[in-house]
Amino acid sequence: MEDIVYENVEEVQYIVVKLGDEQYGIDIRHVDNIVRMTRITRVPKSQPYYVGVINLRGEVVPIMSLRKRFGLEDDVYNNATRIIIIRMEDQSMIGFVVDEVREVVNIDPRKVEKPAFKLDEKNASFLAGIGKKGESLISLLNIQAVVEGNKEA
Repeated sequence: MEDIVYENVEEVQYIVVKLGDEQYGIDIRHVDNIVRMTRITRVPKSQPYYVGVINLRGEVVPIMSLRKRFGLEDDVYNNATRIIIIRMEDQSMIGFVVDEVREVVNIDPRKVEKPAFKLDEKNASFLAGIGKKGESLISLLNIQAVVEGNKEA
């Protein structure tokens, strides 16, 4: 009997970022740019997880702290801190502050598992699944849910 060949399934590339001790994966198809930490201009009366805006090649880009978005302790900026610039489906851009960019990994979608445990409703939608790379587990982010949760402002 022949092995089943998954013709339409290909590995998906994720940029692995760190927030504290946790690793998160962002689908590389969403990533427009990765920039060093730069001066962020605060915007009054915005959501607490928005740290402000930056000027990127003449375009004003809102910047979100993923730490604050996920209810973690405040950001501590250092030499490893980066802003991941995400291009949304509508071509708008948003930046995510992360502690560190680790690597790009290929993850087979068949090896992505949905969390078997109950997450609180607010944060459950942020997770697209858990990817396995060797012995490491990487929480794969649902970028749309991370960003759109902010539209309830």
